[in-house]
Amino acid sequence: MNTPTESGEGADSVAWVVQAGRSRRRAPDHGAWFLVLPALIPILVLSVGPLLYGILLAFTDAQSGRTAPTRWTGALNFRDLLHDTLFWESFRIGLVWAVGVTVPQFLLALGLALLLNQELRLRPLARALAIVPWAMPEVVVGIMWRLVYDPDAGILNETLRDLGLGDGRDWLGGLASALPAVIVVGVWAGMPQTTVALLAGLQNTPRELHEAAAVDGAGAWRRFRAVTWPALRPVALAITALNLIWNFNSFALVYVLTNGGPGGKTRLPMLFAYEEAFRYGQFGYAAAMGCVMVAVISVLLAVFLVGRLRGGEDA
Repeated sequence: MNTPTESGEGADSVAWVVQAGRSRRRAPDHGAWFLVLPALIPILVLSVGPLLYGILLAFTDAQSGRTAPTRWTGALNFRDLLHDTLFWESFRIGLVWAVGVTVPQFLLALGLALLLNQELRLRPLARALAIVPWAMPEVVVGIMWRLVYDPDAGILNETLRDLGLGDGRDWLGGLASALPAVIVVGVWAGMPQTTVALLAGLQNTPRELHEAAAVDGAGAWRRFRAVTWPALRPVALAITALNLIWNFNSFALVYVLTNGGPGGKTRLPMLFAYEEAFRYGQFGYAAAMGCVMVAVISVLLAVFLVGRLRGGEDA
């Protein structure tokens, strides 16, 4: 039997251990910062730093080859941008391009992911071939598709001639056909990454749910709506939002294919800002365009995050 003294000492020991544990939890773990720094420093130097410098540059009259000192102009670049019809036309083209690439990209990738998720012969080979466009640099993709669209010796026009469907056309040089032709290339080039993401989501769907739905007499479409899509929805929302942002920021692919032509019909906002900065030397004005594009992307991200949060609450 414990004496009162021993019991008191035991209670004091327990209280001391509990208090020490609480103090340890409250104490900041400074060592964790040393683990985060290797990843944090490149982000600050290569992303946050240039972004802040670009925002600062947007409020100046910075130009290339100018001997006079750069002056602070306030919101003058943004006021000029509001009346720049060429920029807002490129902005409209950028939205058409982003949506026109993202929607077919998702639908085709979803169909391909559903197919590759089936028990097929040579399925590993089919999956490997499906991601080949993803492994190719955008510049190489652009050069390859320029050869495909070549009005004289391109494989597309040669095929149309062999089928008796006309003498072909200048797909990238026509005012009406340039943007649709570039959108086709964008869909082809970006579909593999969407397919991989959706295929990963499909493989995480329990097969028991499909089997139970099949036993209950549900058809393929009903099983997709009731089982597959609810499990795939978070992945689909995430990859669609990312694709929309990536496509809106596209540069290299369109630059190689058309350089913004013909007549500016494929001049995306990023390409317009590039020309203002490095062709005409208007660094301050180009930085203001970049700020507008960052603001648009931030709004898209905010809408996406709010939608995800509400979806989580509803679930």
